[in-house]
Amino acid sequence: MSPRPHLTRVNTPGANAAAAGAPATTGKAAGAGRDGAHGFAAAFVAAALDEALAVAAPAGRARVYAISGLQGSGKSTLAAQLADAAHARGLRAAVLSIDDFYLGRRERQRLGRRVHPLLATRGPPGTHDAALACEVLDRLRDGADVRLPRFDKLADTRLPPSRWARAHGVDLIVFEGWFLGAPAQRESELAAPVNALERDEDPHGVWRGYCNRALATDYPALWSRLDRLLFLQPPGFEVVAGWRWQQEQALLARQPHRRGMTQAQVRRFVSLFERVSRQALARLPRIADRTVVLDGERRPQPAAGGSRQSGERRAARPSRKG
Repeated sequence: MSPRPHLTRVNTPGANAAAAGAPATTGKAAGAGRDGAHGFAAAFVAAALDEALAVAAPAGRARVYAISGLQGSGKSTLAAQLADAAHARGLRAAVLSIDDFYLGRRERQRLGRRVHPLLATRGPPGTHDAALACEVLDRLRDGADVRLPRFDKLADTRLPPSRWARAHGVDLIVFEGWFLGAPAQRESELAAPVNALERDEDPHGVWRGYCNRALATDYPALWSRLDRLLFLQPPGFEVVAGWRWQQEQALLARQPHRRGMTQAQVRRFVSLFERVSRQALARLPRIADRTVVLDGERRPQPAAGGSRQSGERRAARPSRKG
């Protein structure tokens, strides 16, 4: 495929740093660290980009390269690095995060009153606008002029469309999220709580049942739009709270006036994600097109034990939209 001139400019009001040719990114990826000290090695990024560009796509349609990884695994950083690497090759790229498709605070509060109070907290399946995510991906793939949703985590709501970046005619869409590609559990697997939060705050399984049904019904259509899925696999769920705490400290360093979480609050927040995170750890290595094992410092391990091609992905993942 002959490269197009350059990456889409980010047309965000007041963002004078968004020079022509900059990757079109959403809030999370735009804030991810890109320097060599905190990102992935250039050779690793180049190989991932080669893999993304090797995906066969109809003429004029963009590829969707998905990065799945638990909280703090570095998926947002990798997504930003991939966009920069694509730019260096003269390609247009857009970066999206599942986080930017969260339902707004008021919508989640209504869910919390109608179904279960825990649904007022963003993050788990059932707290995203999956239909909007499908629509945005489809329009980007078709080369349309698209506004990229952006979620303001400080205000806990989606920004108005007038403040969304624009993208059009992209060659590559990098889509990242903490549970991309994860399948639902069987009903019988929901009976026993996985942690104290489920035991004490969801004793009858209403919340986890709702999240699991959403994962079974609302998200497969979104997963079917992923042309290639990379899974960044941590050593285990036990590292996630520490990684998330490091993220929180980094956010506070960049935004010292931001009201952050305490370490205890981070541990509780992470527990909301434990069930689906453990499901992802168990199932995604067999579903993802490629699994890269990370050590406790987020370093990819050697290929012999750290990078695997899945032989079962076709049966496990929903068929892709053409």
